[in-house]
Amino acid sequence: MSFFDRTNRRPDAGPADLDADTLAQEAVPAVNAASGQSWYDQFANPADRAVVALCRLRRAEAGRRGQSTAGDEAVRRALEQAEPEAVVWLACRAVSYMDEQGYPESLAPWL
Repeated sequence: MSFFDRTNRRPDAGPADLDADTLAQEAVPAVNAASGQSWYDQFANPADRAVVALCRLRRAEAGRRGQSTAGDEAVRRALEQAEPEAVVWLACRAVSYMDEQGYPESLAPWL
């Protein structure tokens, strides 16, 4: 069954179901569009948009299933379907952002 096929939808499907389906369809193209794009020139660049799409997908799927791990699984499925180079590019973006926000220093006492 494809990631986008939701043939087993609950009969009481609510807004989280619809949001998760829509976001799942938007996440992969957003990740692919971010590949190779600079994130230093402007806010809301393609890499930022891709990460936001994945975060929103995570929240919606966690809400649909009532557990945060379901959101993580949805993000992994989306990343598995994206182009490998785009996933690497986005991972680089995430590391860059965490570094620039002082993540290494904030964890220094525990590492």
